[in-house]
Amino acid sequence: MLLHSGAPTDDQLLQGALLYGREDTSVTGLWALRRHGMERVPPPQDVHILIPHDRRVTSMGFVHVERTRRLPRPHFRGELPVAPVPRAVIDAARRLTDEDEIQAMMAESVQRRFCTTEMLARELDQAGRTGTALPRKALVPLLAGARSVAEADAWRLWRRSGLPPGHWNVPIFDANGNYVATADFWCDEVAFAWEIDSYRHHANLEDHRVTVARNARYVAAGIVVLQTLPSRLRTEPDQVLRELHAAFRTAQARPRPNVAIRRAA
Repeated sequence: MLLHSGAPTDDQLLQGALLYGREDTSVTGLWALRRHGMERVPPPQDVHILIPHDRRVTSMGFVHVERTRRLPRPHFRGELPVAPVPRAVIDAARRLTDEDEIQAMMAESVQRRFCTTEMLARELDQAGRTGTALPRKALVPLLAGARSVAEADAWRLWRRSGLPPGHWNVPIFDANGNYVATADFWCDEVAFAWEIDSYRHHANLEDHRVTVARNARYVAAGIVVLQTLPSRLRTEPDQVLRELHAAFRTAQARPRPNVAIRRAA
């Protein structure tokens, strides 16, 4: 019960949900991810809590109750017990219906090193079947190395292209061991880089300077690079495919430069 008039604060909603679930309850899903500091998550519609499987508590009002035999060891954010990131991501993903939202959320959790794709895959395997079809589909490009919704779109388009397989988000070095760039996509067979560059990334002078410097290093190393706007992956996929094939032929026609990828140890 609130001791003041007006809408409850976020903390009051979360504390109320935890009191409703009683002991051994933790917050999961979107609210948990927000408490972990993730940003690319949809606004929560309710508070998703996890309780022991044998407790007779049902969903009510703003509280979505999930009984589970797999209670995670909670992480405390302030005084609030929240599920670990991999569990919270999958619990949230199972209740979402937009693949882009799911993919963006998963990608952020990996890109910002809250967890790994392998941790998400393990969590999905333990979650059973209910609500996991879209999360499983969204995770596939990320397991291949994509790190954003746009890169997932690019991954799907490259698979359609019939061109040789390659690597996502790998660092490239020249013959002297000097760093060239971390390519969004790299076809090592012909030393071809594909960069998915958005207008937003070039919105300020510093980002534009970084991109120009990167492209200069590509040229100096003899690497053929194609830049594609993320929006075109969906609005002009056939044209982008033609550009990919043309760039690949250009890379194939010249002697391969002495450059190499270097994976993390």
